[in-house]
Amino acid sequence: MPETAPAEASRRRPTFLQALTPVVVMIALLVTGTVWLDLDPVILLIVAGAFAGAFALRLGLSWEQMLAGICRKIDSTMPALLILISIGMLTGTWMVSGTIPMMVDLGLRAIAPHWIIPVSFLITAVVSTLTGTSWGSVGTVGVALISVAGGLGASLPMTAGAIVAGAYFGDKMSPLSDTTNLAPVVAGANLFAHIRHLLYTTVPAAVLSLVIYFFLGLTQHTNSVQEPGRQTQELLAYLDKAFTFSPLLLLPPLVVLAGAVLRKPPLPTIILSSMVAAVLGGVVQGFSLSDLSTAASDGFSVDMLTAHGGAPQSVPAAARTLLNRGGLASMTSVVLIGLAGFAFAGIITEAGCMDVLMTRLLRRVRRTGGIVLATVGSSVGVALATGTSYLTILIPGEGFKQVYADHGLEPKNLSRTLEDSGTVMVPLIPWSEAGMYMSTALGVTTLSYAPYAFLCYLGAVFAVICGYTGIGITRSRPTQGKSTPAEPASS
Repeated sequence: MPETAPAEASRRRPTFLQALTPVVVMIALLVTGTVWLDLDPVILLIVAGAFAGAFALRLGLSWEQMLAGICRKIDSTMPALLILISIGMLTGTWMVSGTIPMMVDLGLRAIAPHWIIPVSFLITAVVSTLTGTSWGSVGTVGVALISVAGGLGASLPMTAGAIVAGAYFGDKMSPLSDTTNLAPVVAGANLFAHIRHLLYTTVPAAVLSLVIYFFLGLTQHTNSVQEPGRQTQELLAYLDKAFTFSPLLLLPPLVVLAGAVLRKPPLPTIILSSMVAAVLGGVVQGFSLSDLSTAASDGFSVDMLTAHGGAPQSVPAAARTLLNRGGLASMTSVVLIGLAGFAFAGIITEAGCMDVLMTRLLRRVRRTGGIVLATVGSSVGVALATGTSYLTILIPGEGFKQVYADHGLEPKNLSRTLEDSGTVMVPLIPWSEAGMYMSTALGVTTLSYAPYAFLCYLGAVFAVICGYTGIGITRSRPTQGKSTPAEPASS
């Protein structure tokens, strides 16, 4: 204890401008690097962490103290990071079992051409929830749906907006989604509790969106088209030929659903579901033990289907986009971004920067509604600045985690707000990678479909409403002796 006293005494509390400096440098690096120079955000976060370390040295921190701060951040999130990694295994095994292909097949057959706009929302919502990928949903069934809309003579911007909104419904709600797992990791919440808590904001946003799409569909003067697009038919024909569909394939998602309902620990539930899916992949689909292992570790590939007599060149492009995914290795980039971000956050937190920034930010915000609104504003700001979904969760999440605890708000309130305002806003930003991908895949500019992607901003609206009304807000005992107001009020 005597050895640490001089070091503690030499530490200086940063001023507001000093506390703001490493954050500004990090954002500047990310904006310049990701938007203009197309650099890897992991490297940029490491550079930002190095700058924060040098800055912390000037404030009197030793390397040992900074390392302790980094270790505390990573240690607190390691159980959730293990869950995040295991999702890759789950996705790969659900693919090799035929579970996800069967769900996609059932969803595609539900297309009703006369209701292309609301059906586009519903189909992509179902597929993205089952697959956990917004990009894969848009690149497969989304492309097929926009083709159907073109054949019908329906509004392409409206249809594209419905497709993007539906795709990001699953990006928020699916236990297979990387952002759905990252948000509770950062906030310190339970995965299934986070998903259940999202129902308060996402279900009203989805219902309202569907109602609007229904009335928009009534305004469309469509041509008489009885058959879905050629690409859809090719995908359906390939899935039916490549996989054996059976009610048994519902067992893996039922295991996850049962675990969520019974509130079992997520990691054992995910592993059990993966094991069940792997067995089905061998018994029902006939894949070898080597294929099952590869799907779990490196992800599923349609090239594995050649053992079933299919030639690789006969695989439709849409099938490759949808099926080639999963595996433990697929989560590497997400985990690396998280670790680099946690290292940066650990240093500036240990230096006292986050305390200073949050004190200034929340000086006039003392009610739950104001805290939620500040979180929404911060997430949207990071989305506009970086155009990266992970960072819209990571940066505000680390900044507001202690604030929510101090005000007696359970972590799942924070994780929900991060998803409501961060994840779903990125595809509406033209210079973001997601915005460019959606625009290219659907052939509709980002600014054209953005006004019709209602779910992407209605979630944030309902999050703020919940904050100010107290509906769907779960409270716990405040930390640091702060009291939580009994009734929500304006900031």
